[in-house]
Amino acid sequence: MTIAVIDYGMGNLHSVAKALEHVTHENVVITRDPRRILGATRLVLPGQGAIRDCVGELEKTDLRGLVEELLASQEKPLLGICVGQQMLLDHSEENGGIDCLGFIGGRVKRFPGDMRDDRGQRLKVPHMGWNLVRQQREHPLWEGIDQDEHFYFVHSFYVEAADDATVFGTTDYGRIQAHVAIGRDATFAVQFHPEKSSRSGLRLLENFVSWSP
Repeated sequence: MTIAVIDYGMGNLHSVAKALEHVTHENVVITRDPRRILGATRLVLPGQGAIRDCVGELEKTDLRGLVEELLASQEKPLLGICVGQQMLLDHSEENGGIDCLGFIGGRVKRFPGDMRDDRGQRLKVPHMGWNLVRQQREHPLWEGIDQDEHFYFVHSFYVEAADDATVFGTTDYGRIQAHVAIGRDATFAVQFHPEKSSRSGLRLLENFVSWSP
């Protein structure tokens, strides 16, 4: 088995690969070679920074069509991370708006500038640090992970999926409930960084390695 971390120039590639290597003896490669990506048995789509840049780099490296083809076929398990989650949606509000890959219905929205908690205390944007994740429904990638476990986040934009059936985990930040784990068929994607989320993040990656959709 080979796990391909898709390298289109964006994302925390080496940290993700190292975390995967920690939980499996299988071959983990960072690659932008279409043949190696097509030959892999599992795929990881990372992402970091501005979504317009991520989508743009997918196109510059001629990988957008390949990723869309793989999403359409659902022949291989795919894990999206951070902006790799956001790109799966229809549209993002970032930088005046940009169309995304449209695999899962919904939008990516910006946290308001004046974020407040229930006590009226101002919250920082980006949302950065540890926050609990409420599992909304069962999924093999949640196996062995407690309800309301904490994961590590860094984001100024959040996912709002159109169909509750695609939502597997949420996080409350202020008065906003963000859809931080979404999925469909052989694809699962998270806003948080499992490679930075200690034991629970490594367990999620381990579950991904053994997942047979």
